Amino acid sequence: MSKDVKGIAASDGIGIAPAYLLVDPDLSYDKNKKSTDTDAEYARVKKAFDDSIAELKQIKENAKGRLGDDELEVFDAHMTILSDPEMLGQIKDKIANDHATAEAAVDEVTTNFADMLAAMKDNKYMQERAADVKDVAKRAMSHLMGKTLPNIAGIDKPVVIVAHEITPSDTSQMDAKFVKGIVTDLGGRTSHAAIMSRTLRIPAVVGAEDITKQAKMDQTIIADGLHGDIIVDPSEDQVNEYKQKAADFEKERAEWAQLVDAPSVSKDGKHFEIAANIGTPDDVADAVKQGADGVGLFRSEFLYMGSDHLPTEDEQFEAYKKAVVGMKGKPVVVRTLDIGGDKPLTYMPLPKEMNPFLGYRAIRISLHDPEKIFKPQLRALLRASEFGPISIMFPMIGTLAELRAAKKVYNECVEELQKDHPGIGKNVKIGMMIEVPLAAINADKMAEEVDFFSIGTNDLIQYNFAADRGNDSVSYLYQPLNPAFLGLIKHVIYAAHRHNTKAAMCGEMAGDELALPLLMGMGLDEYSMSASSILRTRNMMKDLDTKQCADLVEKALKLDTVEEVQDLVKKTLNLK
Repeated sequence: MSKDVKGIAASDGIGIAPAYLLVDPDLSYDKNKKSTDTDAEYARVKKAFDDSIAELKQIKENAKGRLGDDELEVFDAHMTILSDPEMLGQIKDKIANDHATAEAAVDEVTTNFADMLAAMKDNKYMQERAADVKDVAKRAMSHLMGKTLPNIAGIDKPVVIVAHEITPSDTSQMDAKFVKGIVTDLGGRTSHAAIMSRTLRIPAVVGAEDITKQAKMDQTIIADGLHGDIIVDPSEDQVNEYKQKAADFEKERAEWAQLVDAPSVSKDGKHFEIAANIGTPDDVADAVKQGADGVGLFRSEFLYMGSDHLPTEDEQFEAYKKAVVGMKGKPVVVRTLDIGGDKPLTYMPLPKEMNPFLGYRAIRISLHDPEKIFKPQLRALLRASEFGPISIMFPMIGTLAELRAAKKVYNECVEELQKDHPGIGKNVKIGMMIEVPLAAINADKMAEEVDFFSIGTNDLIQYNFAADRGNDSVSYLYQPLNPAFLGLIKHVIYAAHRHNTKAAMCGEMAGDELALPLLMGMGLDEYSMSASSILRTRNMMKDLDTKQCADLVEKALKLDTVEEVQDLVKKTLNLK
């Protein structure tokens, strides 16, 4: 009898194939055993780590051509962990002081590192890096014990991989010709494995809690990466139903591909912009491939997070220039440094705070030390603006005073650079994120000061509902379609337009198919989203009439609950 398991949709598509349980070899060891020759024992550790690094280099080489530069950098990160002097020093001390065996020392020290990262409940990014440390430790232990890890690269028949957790090195070895889907107990949409699955176009459902207990080797699995559903041992009727759904989806995707060069326009001829959210200049290629009208959010913090030092003005200039040139004349919106909360920098420790999401982060950090952080970034952006259209937006603005302070620093940079570059900055547009409730309430005043707004719904929802977006216990409060919240969004858009200010959105809500008709009805100008959602959204947009969408908004705002709004939109659009 079939079993239905719910998880998180992490990569679009539907995969149907026999289960391949990703089972690791037994890496248990005698925990009571002591080492007698500590030097020899540490030499075993060094050899195991060196062999692991060599193996990772080979895996990375084999993955070239299937993965992009960003994904390949994961292996560099793993090699860095294996070369970490702090970790190796602790392992060496464990062996020398406690006479621990190589296995015990590696296991205990790496477990402590992983547990420390996993314990950062208010920092999802660092929590997910715990998986990287575990992956590295498992590889080192296998070399220490002379055991072979599963050879995913050797899979030569269609399978759905079932695992407790998928590591980046696991995903990199997968051949999409044979791996038809991935389902896991753990994981989230922002994990490295989920990102790689989307790059490889392998349907994935993660965070299913106990799928490894529900499935057996070679049992048929349906992985619905569109809705987050897993069916174990489906009936023949269910298999046929999902084969049809998979065929329908692929047909849809082929139809969407015809819209790559098409304008983003509604049924009644109103033009909008559908842009891409990117993290690095290398993401521009996919944005162009998916037909983006521009980059609506370049998360500049990833330049900082991917470095072991504060990026210099020249280093940043090269990155921004690459993105601008790559977009071939289409606009690029760069958000200034947005660290803090769930995005720390190892080389720039931040004070420990009770509520880091409400604390010292984003524009607050930039304004605290403009000479060290803010001005080099602004100068780099201004210099890059000579190669194509750049817009600069400030994150986490709460008050007019903050906005004016940020603009003052920007104007100082323009003045400084114009001495040697007359006219620099004349085409740069200045905007701000609307993610702090006070800024949304005060949108009329704010709109007088900037060229554009970009509504960051992820944080705006979090702050309005007083619900940590990374906390599963309060995830029910993530309600972008709540009528009161929709009223706030409408207020922001209308305030922008009253002052000839452009209204954009770069949060997850911008790519939500139920939110799209409501946002179009409110007159939102730009929708910025993951590149993979652009063509689907453009396809949906062309069938929507903005006047009917405006009527839909008025009906939605009179409702009481998010469920009522969802039902209204589904009924109006004939969605299931």
